[in-house]
Amino acid sequence: MSQGTTTRTSTSALAPMLVIASAQLMLVLDDSIVNIALPTIQRELGVDPVHLPWIVNGYILTFGALLVLGGRIGDLWGRRHTLQAGLALFVIGSVAGGLGDSTEMLIAARAMQGVGAALTAPNALALIATTFPERKTRDSALALYGAMSGLGIVVGLLLGGVLTDIAGWRWVFFINVPIGLLMLLGSRTLVGAAAHRGQLGVLGAALGTAGMFALVYAVTQFGEDGFTDPVALALVAAAAALLVAFVANQSRSRTPLLPLSLLHDRNRAGAYLTMLLLAIGPMGTFYVITLHLQQVAGFSPLQTGVAWLPFAVGIVLGAGAAPKLLLHTGPRYVAALGALLSAGAALWLSAIETDTSYWTYLAPAMLVLALGFGLGVMALTQAAVYHVEQDKAGVASALLNSAQQIGVALGLTVLAGVAATVTAQDENAADATTALVGGYGTALSLAAALLFAAAILALATLRSQPTGSSQVSATATNEESAITMH
Repeated sequence: MSQGTTTRTSTSALAPMLVIASAQLMLVLDDSIVNIALPTIQRELGVDPVHLPWIVNGYILTFGALLVLGGRIGDLWGRRHTLQAGLALFVIGSVAGGLGDSTEMLIAARAMQGVGAALTAPNALALIATTFPERKTRDSALALYGAMSGLGIVVGLLLGGVLTDIAGWRWVFFINVPIGLLMLLGSRTLVGAAAHRGQLGVLGAALGTAGMFALVYAVTQFGEDGFTDPVALALVAAAAALLVAFVANQSRSRTPLLPLSLLHDRNRAGAYLTMLLLAIGPMGTFYVITLHLQQVAGFSPLQTGVAWLPFAVGIVLGAGAAPKLLLHTGPRYVAALGALLSAGAALWLSAIETDTSYWTYLAPAMLVLALGFGLGVMALTQAAVYHVEQDKAGVASALLNSAQQIGVALGLTVLAGVAATVTAQDENAADATTALVGGYGTALSLAAALLFAAAILALATLRSQPTGSSQVSATATNEESAITMH
């Protein structure tokens, strides 16, 4: 490596690294920041309770449904330009949300944010490889990016509470505008690979997007109306039919939206499935413990956000340690270790009681839960997207993002549903609070079981060979994709 290249990777890499990490922080932050403001929005705009969840779901639906399409658009038409278009849409959606004076306008604004996020997320991730060709710098970018993914959830809770209390709910939207504009300005420092011009395939895009939309919609309906909701069950059936038709179409297409060769590799397919399970556990646990802090321990929304700071610390530690571990051992063992750590933390949390101490019981478990999650996600990212052909990097990243996004939604739905069902059926509880805690404990035990299953799946499917620096040559950069995590 020349002196000029060394200088580039050690000094000039800071700006593009911050652009990519901050873009991810902004997208993840929007998963939680609006939730804190929902009661205030409902009161000030008179939002009907049945429509209130759609201020959140409008973002989740469009983001989750369009991720694969957004990744493939970047592969075909240029990742940097696609990312810039996504950031611009996200900023416009944020302005519209902040100015919103009706339920319909807020839901439309959130949907526009979701479209922007779907174009931005997979391409920001795929740009890591082309922007940081030197392995050490690329791993540093990966660690920072991964840390932002976990921090965004906690920062969203904290910032949502502060902004709603001090500046008003509209600022949970407006806060994205200066961040997004700075990211647009800084995106000029990103190095995009040559676009692989080609046809997108209208039928395949329509089938795949409709299938993902129906699947994510079904998950949100299960969360609102339970697992026997006929609309949600019909959506699951529709999603299955559409996705089967999508796979059949892609197997015959000369220009597939999803190259099925990506799923022929057991290591990569295993990474996607393990990510789905890994996301269910910690994110569902996050939701259940948040309920415990507010409904049992009596924490305010702002206090609850502060209480999750150990989770943020654990994410940073896990994201920082994973690249070094992966140099010496393969994704199989790092992912399995991460899942087992998170499983142990969830099992520990499942024994909570009405008077459980935060400092001596909850906080340490939060730290370990996030440490395992950070390790696991980083390892799965490497397993899923390393050694992917350059023209498939965006869609490979998008598939991993989709697995995590659906896992998060399932975690919230399944664990919240289990907690509510057990609480309602607990006839032996001394009081309502005891019944709540019993439901939380059962849900957390399920989270531990899912995380243990993720560890087993990682051991069974992922490669054990380390991707050390000796294995990464200059020419390998054209085969390796960006590192991605949502």
